[in-house]
Amino acid sequence: MEAIKTNSMKKILTKTLSPHPLPAVFDWGMLLLRVAVSLEIAIVHGFKKIGVGVSQAENIPNPLHLPDAFNNVFAIAANIVFPFFVLIGLFTRLATLPTLAVTLTGYFVVHWNDSLLEKDTPFIYSLIFLVILMLGPGKYSIDNALYKKHIV
Repeated sequence: MEAIKTNSMKKILTKTLSPHPLPAVFDWGMLLLRVAVSLEIAIVHGFKKIGVGVSQAENIPNPLHLPDAFNNVFAIAANIVFPFFVLIGLFTRLATLPTLAVTLTGYFVVHWNDSLLEKDTPFIYSLIFLVILMLGPGKYSIDNALYKKHIV
């Protein structure tokens, strides 16, 4: 009985201390990350750009001096439309790129001279979307279903 407990404890410790996640943990983790960050950026930053939940739509910064209409549509899409694609896991890696363009511009251009407290939000969003870009959406995504369908 003692040997069984020791083996069980070794297995638990080995899995817990491993630098590599179990595949199921990775896939559930990527799903949670995709859904949480996509909802957060859309609700907190995207909807106010179109006037949802606020008395007046947010004035969208244009630090690169793009045509105003393009800048506004791009910023709204990068904060609502493309995060939706990330959330459902459809064209996930491509969908991170417009959002990264906006968050990295926020960090390196809009908030470059600001305190770390001000830069924190675009930094964290950029970091998370970079992780999703590098690691992909995981098993629980439309991309995975499409990929499996075309590979087989």
